Amino acid sequence: MQITITIHCPDCQSTKIKRNGWKLYGTQNYLCRKCGRQFIGDHALKYKGCHSSLTRKLLLMPVRGIGIRDIAEIEKISIKKVLSVLVHSRHMIRPGQPYYECLETDEFWTYVEKKNRKVWLIYAYHRETGEIVAFVWGKRDLKTVNGLKKKLSDSGVSYGSIATDEWDSFVSAFKDTNHLIGKRYTVGIEGNNCRLRHRIRRAFRKTCCFSKKLVNHLKTFNLTFFYINFGFV
Repeated sequence: MQITITIHCPDCQSTKIKRNGWKLYGTQNYLCRKCGRQFIGDHALKYKGCHSSLTRKLLLMPVRGIGIRDIAEIEKISIKKVLSVLVHSRHMIRPGQPYYECLETDEFWTYVEKKNRKVWLIYAYHRETGEIVAFVWGKRDLKTVNGLKKKLSDSGVSYGSIATDEWDSFVSAFKDTNHLIGKRYTVGIEGNNCRLRHRIRRAFRKTCCFSKKLVNHLKTFNLTFFYINFGFV
């Protein structure tokens, strides 16, 4: 029985591949004619962490409520491999449209390294499309809220109204806009907060799974926002 294997470049996914000599340990080396990447085919790899198809899976699992150590145990790879894929991810969100009829804004807390080191996320959410339009990290103060307002402006986003709760910083920052104040206007973003709590392990309110480094924390949230906007979670 003859088995045919189609080899794809791990970078550009091109099938225009040629053989390019042998490795010192006797494994066939390949060269992509399109982007010039040299690689070994997945069928010849002994360590599962090097498989080209694994990266997307490792990026999706942290936003489905699975912790870093659990991913390493399930996939039988090292924790360093999981963290490396996470840290080198470059997923960022961009507004899907220039104008929104109404944006909902709320604050969301998590913690890094230890439970008394809180990190605050303040973001704008569009209920009709389920899109996270913009977000900022910082302290729970007026400066961070103004940072979100500036980020919306710099992104070219305009809105007919903005809905928040009664927090003083929201009232001060959006006093010159059509500002809707009250919990009845922020039902959508409150529901999204609940979804974030369920999706991201380190965002659970009662858990021992929290980040030792801030960059790992922020990268996980960036991934989650990206996948939410594209309807993957």
